[in-house]
Amino acid sequence: MENTKLFDSELKLMEMIWCNAPVSAKTLASMAEAQISWNKNTTYTILKKLVEKGVVKRQDPHFICTPLIQKEQVQKAETRSLIDKLFNGSRKAFFTAFLEQEKLTDDEIHMLKSMIDKSEG
Repeated sequence: MENTKLFDSELKLMEMIWCNAPVSAKTLASMAEAQISWNKNTTYTILKKLVEKGVVKRQDPHFICTPLIQKEQVQKAETRSLIDKLFNGSRKAFFTAFLEQEKLTDDEIHMLKSMIDKSEG
């Protein structure tokens, strides 16, 4: 997954797969039509790309789709890519920019401090 880039449209379809797996392509096409106004061909084209990238397994009959990667893997890879691209790989710069823009609640601050403490140990 590290070198696999998922585009926004692919991520939208992956979200549906993660939430409903195992799920048929037909069901995905219906969901995509209802939720994001995609036609069947668009859904099948993107699904084909996901299979080719090795992030979705296709099983016959009925083109049943199962994710081969976890959502957390994608989140970590996308976060790393964002930090590398926009902050020259600096997590400090990323957090500085984020914290300057966002007002955190006391609970969020406590949770972040706890996460930092765990990562140090």
